[in-house]
Amino acid sequence: MTKINDLIILGAGPAGITAAIYAVRQGIDFFLVSLDVGGQTAWSGDIENYTGYQFITGPELVLKFQEHIDSFGVKANIPEEVKDLRKEDNFTKTVTDKKEYFSRSVIIATGKRPKLLGVEGESEFKNKGVTYCATCDGPLFKDKKVAIIGGGNSALEAALQMVKISPQIYMINIASDLTADKVLQEAVSKVSNVEIWNSSQVKRIYGDNFVKGIEVEREGETKNLDVEGVFIEIGLIPNSEFTTGLSLKKNKLDEIIVDCYNKTNIEGIFAAGDVTNVPEKQIIIACGEGSKASLSAFRYLSTHRF
Repeated sequence: MTKINDLIILGAGPAGITAAIYAVRQGIDFFLVSLDVGGQTAWSGDIENYTGYQFITGPELVLKFQEHIDSFGVKANIPEEVKDLRKEDNFTKTVTDKKEYFSRSVIIATGKRPKLLGVEGESEFKNKGVTYCATCDGPLFKDKKVAIIGGGNSALEAALQMVKISPQIYMINIASDLTADKVLQEAVSKVSNVEIWNSSQVKRIYGDNFVKGIEVEREGETKNLDVEGVFIEIGLIPNSEFTTGLSLKKNKLDEIIVDCYNKTNIEGIFAAGDVTNVPEKQIIIACGEGSKASLSAFRYLSTHRF
């Protein structure tokens, strides 16, 4: 007979991890399914706005997440990728790259992934100079000129991580002004090896075996910049494609729409964190949303007969 769990949590970033901790405390029969632990937190550099820590790095916080769920004995199927999610009668079927699972409820906390630039040479030079994670790959570009694409928080955070590694950093921003938090803009303005190119657009990434430069259009002129690294920090895409078999309501960004209880429009399916339409994509906000989603799932399980 097929086992039917009370709950399956999809994703093990801040939202999924916190949902799991709350699910343990509520005595829910559940497990986690995720490709990794930490999600985007693992890519974060210096974190100074997570309550309880005046300073902690992303990888260090991920280690704390892992230790927390280990201490509770959380069952986690990692690495495992969710491929499909469907409703069958009163139950939900989760299909992964390894198995099918049935549950009475689901929390979708699959987060987001980096948006691609979509220019010539990007895919060709991926992991050959093109990267989407300064925290992960920054040290590989020691003493090399680099370009950071974007003008938001993630782009400026990447620049600040690279200032002691790279002798010259070009920030290529398609908008007329930076959009990052003022504190980040002020920090970047104080360093001498960051050159900001606003109203500029990358047209091509080129090289031989590895990146050698980028072609940039600026004020109607095309210029080549000699760089050996390209950090693409232009935004994120929700990991929600596997829900196409459901009639889940999403916004124009493909974020799952939830109410203040983290309910979706489908009974028994909840969502939390960056995959949802909740504003301000922050680690601490995702954690709070994960706890709410878990409490809502517990309330749902306690008040329904199956």
